[in-house]
Amino acid sequence: MPTLTINGMAVDVPQGTTILNAAKEVGVEIPHYCYHPMLSIAGNCRMCLVEVEKFPKLQTACSTVVTDGMIVRTETEKVRKAVTGVLELMLIHHPIDCPICDQAGECGLQNYYMKFGLHKSRYALEDKVHKKKVQDIGGQIVLDAERCILCSRCVRFLDEVTGTRELHFFDRGDHSEISIFPGRPLDNNYTGNLADICPVGALTSKDFRFKCRVWFLKGFDSICTGCSKGCNVDAHFKGDILYRLKPRWNDAVNQAWMCDFGRLTYKAMNEARLLTPIVRVEGARKAAAWGSLLPQVAYRLKEAAEKGGPDRVAVIASPQSSNEELYLLRRIATKLLGTRNLAFTHRVAGDGFADDFLIQPDKNPNSRGARLLGIPFGAAFDALVAAIAGGGIDALLLVGNVVGALSEEETAALLAKVPVVVQVGTNEGPVSKAATAVLPSASVAERGGTFTNHAGRVQRFRPGFPARGKAKNPIEILVELGNRLGAGWTFDGEASVFRALAETEAPFSGMTYESIGMFGQEI
Repeated sequence: MPTLTINGMAVDVPQGTTILNAAKEVGVEIPHYCYHPMLSIAGNCRMCLVEVEKFPKLQTACSTVVTDGMIVRTETEKVRKAVTGVLELMLIHHPIDCPICDQAGECGLQNYYMKFGLHKSRYALEDKVHKKKVQDIGGQIVLDAERCILCSRCVRFLDEVTGTRELHFFDRGDHSEISIFPGRPLDNNYTGNLADICPVGALTSKDFRFKCRVWFLKGFDSICTGCSKGCNVDAHFKGDILYRLKPRWNDAVNQAWMCDFGRLTYKAMNEARLLTPIVRVEGARKAAAWGSLLPQVAYRLKEAAEKGGPDRVAVIASPQSSNEELYLLRRIATKLLGTRNLAFTHRVAGDGFADDFLIQPDKNPNSRGARLLGIPFGAAFDALVAAIAGGGIDALLLVGNVVGALSEEETAALLAKVPVVVQVGTNEGPVSKAATAVLPSASVAERGGTFTNHAGRVQRFRPGFPARGKAKNPIEILVELGNRLGAGWTFDGEASVFRALAETEAPFSGMTYESIGMFGQEI
């Protein structure tokens, strides 16, 4: 391993490491725009210039590979003057859009100007070159060519990651800009990543545009629920409203990317939420209190099992539920109600669409977890639906907001065959409209737990803020329901449930929240 010295600090790095990455090892920040760890090295922004002893001129840190004995300086007057000069050239034609630019607050150009710039422009305002501003170039992206600093990150992403090559450089000199060919808009499932990797405000998200200033937002670690890939995300919120999801680095799952579909799944956590318990009385839906509704639900489920036998009761689980929630639900079904009618809704609308990068055909985050916990699906789910349709079920406990891929009309007709339908769900929909009792549960943003992705990696998601309205954590709902059915559980949250799960379920044996960590743990 070569050893080099950066600003007087010695560091050993693997062969092939660049100066830029070596500097990160010792906590030295080298400014850069064009470099991205998941893209090829371009070396065209020239912001990462550093002084290397015995080299006659400044070197680009992003492309210069470390050699043994190399001595690097990043804070000399020569370096600072060069970086300031590069920054001034970038700003010559750059518009002063900061007050209205969505990138303000997380803009590389803004940040480096405050650190290395703070100069007045020496270029006459009337001589500035103006370019097209608000351009809808397809997908989730709006292009402002005047803000672009030509770092080429977006061009390389579409060349090297998606392979779709929609963006190109056009013209030369100070008229150079990126754009699409006429009639050839962005046409891939990963356009939102362009806004993530753009270091300035040239490429912004149509969805997030003008919604909220980033300094008002708080963030937390979560997992995308759009499919079984389990992409790691940063969720950003203000108050109890989510504003966006951005990919969080996990080399074993999604690297630094996420798809456009998953990026918009946060909307379901804001819209049409179930926020208060509901009971149906003589055909009318009325708000209810938790203290009276849960005992009533437990009584009706137990009554159906005792009068008609356990097989007159059914439980439908959801692969949108966490491993911890599925574990409790299975125990309620098999141990407390004694029913064999347990299955999970393995199909949802949109199943089947996939690609060879991130998008999986299964549009649920935890189907693998449900299978590992022994909850039937496929033919078992179809048989359960057939039993309901045939009038063979007197009481149904349904977790989730859908019954497979059934339409609203089909769901209403099916559930009308069941005298008692209890829903534990997050959103208004065909199930909540047909249910005799609705127990509103917290969304993924409001609760914690684990999902098991399609590859068998168990990953944690964490709550960002308390449950909205009168909704409760589904673990709290299931524990109380189980205890009213005679369980005698003492669980006080997802961590205690996971400990019990890991002790009794072989696939999860030996796992802890600590061993799962930030990046997950394989089964």
